[in-house]
Amino acid sequence: MTKQILVLPGDGIGPEIMSQAVKVLEQVNQQFNLGFSLVEDVIGGAAIDKHGVPLADETLALAHKSDAVLLGAVGGPKWDTLDRAIRPERGLLKIRSEMKLFANLRPAMLYKQLAEASTLKPEVVSGLDILIVRELTGGIYFGSPRDTVTLENGERKAFDTLPYSESEIRRIAKVGFEMARLRNKKLCSVDKANVLESSRLWREVVTELAKDYPDIELSHMYVDNAAMQLVRAPKQFDVIVTDNMFGDILSDEASMLTGSIGMLPSASLDAQNKGMYEPCHGSAPDIAGQNLANPLATILSVSMMLRYSFNEVRAADAIEQAVSQVLDQGLRTGDIFSHGMTKVSTDAMGDAVVTALAKL
Repeated sequence: MTKQILVLPGDGIGPEIMSQAVKVLEQVNQQFNLGFSLVEDVIGGAAIDKHGVPLADETLALAHKSDAVLLGAVGGPKWDTLDRAIRPERGLLKIRSEMKLFANLRPAMLYKQLAEASTLKPEVVSGLDILIVRELTGGIYFGSPRDTVTLENGERKAFDTLPYSESEIRRIAKVGFEMARLRNKKLCSVDKANVLESSRLWREVVTELAKDYPDIELSHMYVDNAAMQLVRAPKQFDVIVTDNMFGDILSDEASMLTGSIGMLPSASLDAQNKGMYEPCHGSAPDIAGQNLANPLATILSVSMMLRYSFNEVRAADAIEQAVSQVLDQGLRTGDIFSHGMTKVSTDAMGDAVVTALAKL
């Protein structure tokens, strides 16, 4: 039975990195007889240019109809002056919300070949393998009321709201516990319970749920301490579960432990493991169209898609093995380049992964 994947290249470097990921997907589709069909559409700035909105209704309908979504990146200075309600990022937030993609999985794994690319000492990061589980459809990015108002004295004042319900916290915490059970049975819940009401509830609910997982070692950490610990002793963590805003910040911080955010994929899942897969990095408009971007995060997002939404473990492992072999060959895009390596373009990196994959 044919399975449909919706491809949304997006903006900036999105089309460049997506073309490489599609090459890899087409290779693995043929090599493992997976039966995928691909359909492409627009989101973000590209959708604004075409439809006047960052996510058209017909694109959202395609996403619901598809078995998984593969996304590049959205946004860029071209659309920065638009009203907040129709900026490219609103399309990304809307598709996450409408598809009920509440669980964002962001691995921060350091390939042994890139230990020198990290800004931290190799002995601090070698062997690093962290999974950050981020709540994705609640919290301050979706909370209301939010507004900018003008006070009587003429001064402007802006405010946002950070709400979380007990059920929202419980379902993302459950994902955290389940992921910890598949790994090293350690879960760190990150909050700001010494200051925020939402975090106090977060900690209470996570602690209550821990009774259902007696095999999991649960710890709690304030977000400011977690940020410090990630650069001081990152290997103390295995699985981190946290809210939308904290997860956004900590996962970007964790990405730099691995040498480059250009190496990190992500998965955003609903309750049935239907998901949208995308690199953790943004649209990088400063290098867009120059064939410089690192496509490996998007390629590894394909691997995550095969693993989580389709249970095609052999094919997912093959992609990861091919990426490792390409790094063994010393091929590097500019973001992970170091002395003695061979600097390659976006296209060349994608071609190298396809070649390595075909030999497996």
